[in-house]
Amino acid sequence: MKVLAIAEHNNHELLPATLHTVNAAKQIGDTDLLVVGHNCQEVIDNARTIDGLNQVLYCNDEMYKNSIAENLSVLIKSIAQNYSHILFSNTANGKNTAPRLAALLDVMIVPDIIEIIDENTFKRPIYAGNAIATCKSEDACKVITVRTTAFEKASFSENKIETVSIKAEKNTELTKYINSELSQNERPELTAADIVVSGGRGLGSAENFQVLEKLADKLGAAMGASRAAVDAGYVPNDWQVGQTGKVVAPNLYIAAGISGAIQHLAGMKDSKVIVAINKDEEAPIFSVTDYGLADDLFKTVPEIEKLIK
Repeated sequence: MKVLAIAEHNNHELLPATLHTVNAAKQIGDTDLLVVGHNCQEVIDNARTIDGLNQVLYCNDEMYKNSIAENLSVLIKSIAQNYSHILFSNTANGKNTAPRLAALLDVMIVPDIIEIIDENTFKRPIYAGNAIATCKSEDACKVITVRTTAFEKASFSENKIETVSIKAEKNTELTKYINSELSQNERPELTAADIVVSGGRGLGSAENFQVLEKLADKLGAAMGASRAAVDAGYVPNDWQVGQTGKVVAPNLYIAAGISGAIQHLAGMKDSKVIVAINKDEEAPIFSVTDYGLADDLFKTVPEIEKLIK
């Protein structure tokens, strides 16, 4: 089996999702990595040191500066005949590009896999993670997105593998990039953080989130939130953890004022250690926690923060 993994990057550095996706791809067969971008030589050089890759393909062209899915899918289609599997991270970019590629190839897509049984069979969560579906595809080329939290990261080595340049395809002109509004944050990126501190509707206001932010700063943690807190306007959308937000699996997940709706649990229940603080002893969040504290978060969180050196 020959497998192609698609790199996630920002034209300056590889994103952690790439390493998880490569590790999933290596479970299937010999793996190549495709880097598509503009002025991304640093990314290509970094990709060359990922352990276990066969080769790194790259297309370094201005047309791919902003990762427009319509153009990227056409480029990948041009080399798809060489591969039995094409794997994307189940990120916003991956979920945008993979279905378009599958349509161009006239094959099904196998989304959000968490386990590889064999080269044709995969497991993926459904119903907010309450059931696991086993999917089998007999397509000649299988287009797959990978839930990165379900797979360990690939490691780096000192050896540099060969690179192969591929030619840019014609601009489809179906979509035009206008601009990006990116939130600036000194904290770790949510999906890659080792520690996440999340708040819910129980915080009551945007101002009250400062209680959790002080704890997050002390721990060097990323900030997250439930959908209820996001919908209430307490915090930005990119903080949302859950089925319709980001899926995280940090070493430590602290949930304060979060009741634990199944949609939220679907996004964080794979965390290594889960700590919950909620006044309601019957809150569903306690069903998945390693440590639970039924108490007022406005009293306990500052006390915890003071105890951390």
